[in-house]
Amino acid sequence: MFWIGQLVSVLGTWMQSVAQGWLMHRLTESAWMLGLLAGAQFLPVTLFSLWAGVVADRMDKRRMILVTQVLSMLQAVTLALVVTLGIVEPWMVLVLALLFGVVSAFDLPARQAFVADLVPREDMSNAIALNSTAFNTARVFGPAIAGVLLATAGEAACFWINALSYLAVILSLVRIDLPRRDLARSSLAETLARLNEGLRYAWSTRPVRNLLVLLAIAAGLGFQYGPLLPVYARELLHAGPGVYGLLTSAFGLGALLAALLMTRHHDRWGLRRNLLLGLTTAGIGMGVFAWSRYLPLSLAMGFAAGFGLILYVATTNTLIQLTIEDRYRGRVMSLYTFMFIGTSPLGALMAGVIAQRFGAPVATSVCALLLLGCALWMSNRLRVLAAQERAQSPPDYPQADAVR
Repeated sequence: MFWIGQLVSVLGTWMQSVAQGWLMHRLTESAWMLGLLAGAQFLPVTLFSLWAGVVADRMDKRRMILVTQVLSMLQAVTLALVVTLGIVEPWMVLVLALLFGVVSAFDLPARQAFVADLVPREDMSNAIALNSTAFNTARVFGPAIAGVLLATAGEAACFWINALSYLAVILSLVRIDLPRRDLARSSLAETLARLNEGLRYAWSTRPVRNLLVLLAIAAGLGFQYGPLLPVYARELLHAGPGVYGLLTSAFGLGALLAALLMTRHHDRWGLRRNLLLGLTTAGIGMGVFAWSRYLPLSLAMGFAAGFGLILYVATTNTLIQLTIEDRYRGRVMSLYTFMFIGTSPLGALMAGVIAQRFGAPVATSVCALLLLGCALWMSNRLRVLAAQERAQSPPDYPQADAVR
């Protein structure tokens, strides 16, 4: 029930995301404003996601997600109304994106941690992959539907459909039968202490620390292609909203394939190799996409970049969830959200400024180079880990242990 509700809701969210970017570019024709829009939506995650993790560890996660989904629906209704009434201004879109970001700061870590309440630990990897599959299935079809609606019915239709889509996840959460947990009463000092405890745990656990720092660099600075897609569609490919939807869907289709691949069983070394493969594929795909002016090539490179990005992100999520203790899960996953999304305002603003000054291809190329730099670090790290494990292996079985 949770999976189906998420699938429908995220489908609407992707439609709104695509329409929102198109709306802002139509109103301003500015790459900088697209970067500012993305920054406004991600900034609250930077500010509040760590605190949200403490709340998620001490509150009934289902009720927490119910509250965030209702608030997200109200935000979508407001955006749909101002566009339908013809009174929308760029500042309104920015403010509503900021409000959506505040809600997301609490929603994302709660949803990440809620998966652990639904499945036993041995099924965690598969459950995370299925959750990612729902997200990326919506990422394929949502933008494609949005492109058609943008060309025929306008942005408001996408926003209204998104508002209705929240009903699916709200109804599914109401029907799920789980033991209820209440938020424990605690002082500000106790809350800060718990937050600090979670941060110390994540930082002192070396594999988790390495994964989170790498995610901050790769996601925060290297994943900033999305805000600039309206520029590629309108200015570089000289096309309309249909092509914009296709470009977004191409990234989503590659992401969906990666998510499906992750539903298979992977041992720890297989997961580690996925990190390297994902970063390398994403970097090459984005680098070629940046300079392509041939739509089929752009779609193919978008597919490759989307595949690499989600293979890397889903693998990072799985490795962290398999490593951490349950009592820290909400706080560590809020830190994961912070590194994944909370660092994005800096990257989005960076991409917007570079695109405004030097063009979107240069901005995307900088992101691609950052991803390839992360891939080089990962390659070196894998060699170090392999050498360490060979040194610790029983003399009779060095090869078997090295590929464990």
